[in-house]
Order: sequence, then C-alpha cells, then structure tokens
Amino acid sequence: LGTVTAALSSDSAYQQAAAEYLSVPATDPVFDRIESSVFLAFETMPKLEAPTSKPTLYNLRVYESHNEAAGKKKIEMFNKGEIDIFRRVGLTPVFFGEAIVGTRLPNLTYLLAFKDDAARQLAWNTFRADPEWIKLKAIPEYEDKKIVSKITNKLLTPAEYSQI
Repeated sequence: LGTVTAALSSDSAYQQAAAEYLSVPATDPVFDRIESSVFLAFETMPKLEAPTSKPTLYNLRVYESHNEAAGKKKIEMFNKGEIDIFRRVGLTPVFFGEAIVGTRLPNLTYLLAFKDDAARQLAWNTFRADPEWIKLKAIPEYEDKKIVSKITNKLLTPAEYSQI
C-alpha cells in the first residue's frame, strides 16, 4: 500500500489517463476527500463475487461495534448462517469484510447488489420474515444491542465504468 502513490506518480499511462482529473482546480473539486480502508475477508466469503448481471443498485452497510469482541461476534453470526440466509432470500452479496485499517473501528462492511429498488425491498422483507433468520437473531449472544452499536446504510448506483 505504501508504494501505490509513488508507482502511480511514475506511471506515464496513468498520468495520461488521469490528466483531466489531476488538473481540476481547487474551486471545482471532484470530491470532498478520499477515505480508504483495508478489509479482511470473511471466512464464508473469502473473495469478491461480481454480480452475474449488471445491477442498477448497490446496498453498502457498515456495522460498528463497541469493542473488538462484539465485532467478532457479529462476524461469527454472519459466518454461522446469516450469509447463507442472505443468499437464499435474494440479498446478493458482493463482499463481506472486517475493517482492519480505516475509520470507525471496529466495524464490518458488506455490499449487496440488486436489479432495482423493488428487488432490494422484496429481498429485505423476505429476509426479515425468514424463519431461520428469526431463529438466529433470537440467540442471546447474537442480540444486536449486545454486538452492534451503529449501522450505516447507503444505497449506491454504479458508475458507467464500474467493474462490478
């Protein structure tokens, strides 16, 4: 990670492709700030899974915990059944990761892909009513208020050039 910036600075193809972006004036910035994180993949989802068809909507969710033990317990919950339930009810995962570098630690972050917002709403409603989910979340050690202190939920639309 420490060598990426230097490598891009000396990469003529990158410099040429990024010329317009790199010359944007301070009065018309492309973004407010760049924020980066490094994630450790979950045991049951060890790598990114690109959607098989082009989604029009992504759901990015970040679960913060009050300490590392609580965060690990939520990860355990995903690994011991929650991700399987997601897949079965139409919550299509792209990735699940435990943040090991970044802001708001400890946290876990995941991304879901959907054909459209109607598919997203249907999948979440199906998930909430799923008997296996109801049983899993009833296990005392997995009670949200014990292991999750904040959930951030964002809906994103892919850019035209998105690779996923």
